Amino acid sequence: MTTTRAAWLFIVALTAIRLSMLATTDLEFDEAHYWMWSERLAPAYFSKGPGIAFAIRASTAVFGANEFGVRFFSPLLAAGTSLLLFYFARRLFNATAGLWAVIALNVTPIFNIGAFVMTIDGLSIFFWLAAMFTFWLALEKSPQFSWYWPLTGLLIGLGFLSKYTNALELVSIVLVLVLAPRLRHEFKHPGFYLLLGMFALCTVPPIMWNAQHAWITLAHLRSRGGIEHGFGLHPVEVVSFIGEHFLAYSPFLFLALAWGIIGSWRRVNQQFKVLFLMWFGLPVFLFYLFLSLNKAAAPNWDGLAFLGFGLLAIYYWWERLEASALLRLGAAIAILVGLTMSAVALDTDLLRSVGYNLQRSDPSNRMRGWKSATSALETMRNDLETKLGEKLFLIADARDRASEISFYLRNKRPEGPGHPPVYIPESQDMVNQFSFWPRYDEFVELKPGAPRPESEVYTEESGINLFVGRDAVFIRDGKKQRVPHNIKAGFQSTELVGTIQVSRYGKPLRTWQVFLCRNYRTLPL
Repeated sequence: MTTTRAAWLFIVALTAIRLSMLATTDLEFDEAHYWMWSERLAPAYFSKGPGIAFAIRASTAVFGANEFGVRFFSPLLAAGTSLLLFYFARRLFNATAGLWAVIALNVTPIFNIGAFVMTIDGLSIFFWLAAMFTFWLALEKSPQFSWYWPLTGLLIGLGFLSKYTNALELVSIVLVLVLAPRLRHEFKHPGFYLLLGMFALCTVPPIMWNAQHAWITLAHLRSRGGIEHGFGLHPVEVVSFIGEHFLAYSPFLFLALAWGIIGSWRRVNQQFKVLFLMWFGLPVFLFYLFLSLNKAAAPNWDGLAFLGFGLLAIYYWWERLEASALLRLGAAIAILVGLTMSAVALDTDLLRSVGYNLQRSDPSNRMRGWKSATSALETMRNDLETKLGEKLFLIADARDRASEISFYLRNKRPEGPGHPPVYIPESQDMVNQFSFWPRYDEFVELKPGAPRPESEVYTEESGINLFVGRDAVFIRDGKKQRVPHNIKAGFQSTELVGTIQVSRYGKPLRTWQVFLCRNYRTLPL
């Protein structure tokens, strides 16, 4: 069996296993929120480009709005990334190095989680690596023109439409062309500018959307970077940023990777492969390391850097592994530890099966309890509607809860075209994507000749509010102590009518308090 065939069999088998697991848990709340985006397609959204929404829309159109349908592309993107990595490593080094690169990638916990849940990272990583590969192919044909140049620009653009960090790949490309003297002539050729042109075309949808929505994404990105209130130096945040990578990538693999990167630095100006891979990793990593001086970035934010870094580490360790049986044993242990951590990250019940009880909160709880809690809420709402003889609209205290409830409601019953099944509390601030969908606090114009409602309240706002006088159900986290001011002030009265609790292994998993809110009245300006 050839090494290439072994790589294919490994990837196909792993993808089949991942596909079989997709429906075994509830959606994580980001997945539920992205599903809501997919139901309301747009050129861009509050915090991201439209890539994730269109991907989920395509898969749910085929498989339905269920866990499998939402997550379908995640294992396929992981498989595509693995195949690209194999063929790229085979081209750079040899097929055996490519196989081990694929194995190392697929035993890291962060990649395994990304191959299960459907988030922007799977799309972002796939397009980053694809663009990196096509750029290498374009350079192989230099100084002749190649269509790999505009293809690279398109792939970077598609990655940008999934995660804006992918634009940093342009920085990597410019640095490679500048730092390799034999490639500087490419700035005089059309290929590089076709690349930029294709990328620029892909930026049009989010730019147009933001121009129409107060450039809200820029404000959000400042907030995510922790710099909206200024920038300070916090060394502990940097330590936290680095430390989290040991868990996300598994300790021994991350240590070997870091060692390989540092050890390769002295060759960065001697071997073009080292220069290429180094500068496809450093810009992203240094960007988030810099932000972490103020506030630690999450370990998945700089995940794009570790594609180039990973290949660089393979190159560094390859000859050393072949020459040392002890290092090969260490590599086998590192892979086994990574595989074990990945299995536990996907199913923490494996720890319980060997008698270990989690003392702290279970990280996999993010994907449990939503469906059953929403079912109990729907029953409670139906009982209240029967008792009151009217239809109630739903408000949840946060985006996460509103998204999960919206997904798992059997009878979603939106109040109108584009309306979410569950709202968040009214606010003058644009806090997330819910702020840009139809809201219960907005004023709309009546069609000519339409009767005006008896409960109409006259304000300085144009149009009327169709929710005035109606009752609602408000759901909040049971750990919170107070009903938000904009709920108490927006309704004549609020009354606690029930508590929903979902437990697992004797520990509370979800606790929601449910309030009946009577007679909505718009907040004063």
